[in-house]
Amino acid sequence: QVQLVESGGGLVQAGGSLRPSCAASGSIFSINAMDWYRQAPGKQRELVALITSTGSTHYADSVKGRFTISRDNAKNTVYLQMNSLKPEDTAVYYCNAEIRTRLTFANYWGQGTQVTVSS
Repeated sequence: QVQLVESGGGLVQAGGSLRPSCAASGSIFSINAMDWYRQAPGKQRELVALITSTGSTHYADSVKGRFTISRDNAKNTVYLQMNSLKPEDTAVYYCNAEIRTRLTFANYWGQGTQVTVSS
């Protein structure tokens, strides 16, 4: 059984930094893309950043230059370094990963971690 467990959210003042992480565990054969999404109250879930298995990255325009996604393939872990945080970055952040096991290939979601940026 595959699980994604996030950690590292929290409360920070505007201009501050956070670095949530998301670790995948279970009977994993390989992991393709790993992504971070966020969902603010009353809004749809949106893609924040993604990183492919070869390290190519993509960012939402709203976070370019402030957020950096990275991954440690040996640890099956993805990170999101968030700098210069703004109140509008407040949301629940979810990680998502395309994971292949011996029998399946599917998208898995973490439980979410709250990020709150105060003004």
